Amino acid sequence: MDKKELQMLGFEIVAYSGDARSTLLHLLKEVRSGNFDNIETAVKEADDNLALAHNAQTKLLAQEAAGEDLELGFIFIHGQDHLMTTLLLRDLIQDFIELYKNR
Repeated sequence: MDKKELQMLGFEIVAYSGDARSTLLHLLKEVRSGNFDNIETAVKEADDNLALAHNAQTKLLAQEAAGEDLELGFIFIHGQDHLMTTLLLRDLIQDFIELYKNR
């Protein structure tokens, strides 16, 4: 895989993770205001985007595990940062949803 392809996968990870993050933060705002109507739909939308980001990540991991020497640039590392922080955000928002429901 060449550097350009790696950059594009990094951009994919950033975009999908960013979409998931936006969905989750909007959901948190809704839950804080007492609106619990679309929780499952919003979480599924975020999860779908996280799955797409994870698939792009897994593609690279598989290639590296197969012995391919990959020249990872800052864009890919930035994508990894977005993905991991959004996964953490998703877990935290699940807890916040439960806290707001039970207050």
